Amino acid sequence: MDSSPASKTINPQTVENGDPSAITRYEQALAELEQIVARLETGEQSLEQSLKDYERGVELERQCQRALDEAERRVAAINEPDADEPGRNERSS
Repeated sequence: MDSSPASKTINPQTVENGDPSAITRYEQALAELEQIVARLETGEQSLEQSLKDYERGVELERQCQRALDEAERRVAAINEPDADEPGRNERSS
């Protein structure tokens, strides 16, 4: 089993299903992204390592953005009136 950072990905399906571990994976991805940014900002790595870090950073950023987008959709669904209930508007009048 590969334990390299590139093998750790966030499954968007898990976030959609509301799995609390998706939040943990998001936080881990964000922490790893912050470490990559810090390394890149030092400018002390080889060009090859910097490119690898940049590629990984882009992957992590996309994973985090998908997780945030899904969380936003879930919050919007929670805040919407019960549109699924037939006749709801008729009863409230």
